[in-house]
Amino acid sequence: MANHLLALWDFNKEQLAGYVKQALDMKAETKSGIKLSHLGGKVLGMIFEKPSTRTRVSFEAAMYNLGGQVIYLSGKDTQLARNEPLKDMARVMARYVDGLVVRTFGQEIVDELAKYSSVPVINALTDLHHPCQVLSDIMTVLECKGDIENLKITWIGDGNNMANSWIQAASRLGFALNLACPEGYDPDPEILKKAQDEAVKPIEIVRDPQEAIRDSDVINTDVWASMGQEGEEKLRRKVFQPYQVNSGLLAGAEANPIVLHCLPAHRGEEITDEVLESKHCVAFDQAENKLHIHKAILAEHLG
Repeated sequence: MANHLLALWDFNKEQLAGYVKQALDMKAETKSGIKLSHLGGKVLGMIFEKPSTRTRVSFEAAMYNLGGQVIYLSGKDTQLARNEPLKDMARVMARYVDGLVVRTFGQEIVDELAKYSSVPVINALTDLHHPCQVLSDIMTVLECKGDIENLKITWIGDGNNMANSWIQAASRLGFALNLACPEGYDPDPEILKKAQDEAVKPIEIVRDPQEAIRDSDVINTDVWASMGQEGEEKLRRKVFQPYQVNSGLLAGAEANPIVLHCLPAHRGEEITDEVLESKHCVAFDQAENKLHIHKAILAEHLG
């Protein structure tokens, strides 16, 4: 049976920590000039219905860094655009490549591909989950702040796929998580309820962002309108304005918080230029760590 990565739910604490440890080791090896060859002779297929810069380049670079090769297909380049059944596509692609990285809209797409694929399917983003991104974020937190179990982390903004995956991470890894979301823009209720039932530390919705970030070690945000929500941008700018991560908000956190943003950032909307360029913001280290966490994920699932 293929070893898929569809959501953080699917892994226990030790397994999630293992991805991060492997990524940290690979990062150190790369910095010291060691050439990695875990996936020599392997081929990765990448199917992206949603375009991306960082996710595409970091996965491609990760595969090349490990000695493998990549075939990239946009949504229009596949039979998905012509309504080929997913189960047919999965079974054919699995005979050509050693693993599939899929970035798409509905979670049901990666779930069905995984059901019929005999090679690993890795979720590079759906509207419901963003597991690989959150693993790279956790790697960044560990580098900057140490043991994550002792930290208070706050998510500010839309209860989107990133928020959903942070909730799952909190339930598995045991850190406290506040989510400051406007009413009507909460994370998935089933994911939140399950996580709260399993968590050892509080996972809470806190409407007031100032209250949510009090004593926070990590402050995390994302764009207010995700891909596919462009028609809601005007309304969302109005609703989310009080949730902007700016220097005034930051002043209410602990003495030296770090600020995360998975990028691309809309400067002046969800985060100010001042904060993004401040000593608190580690968004560009976070972006680099996508490369290393993707190496760890590919080595684990395709190796």
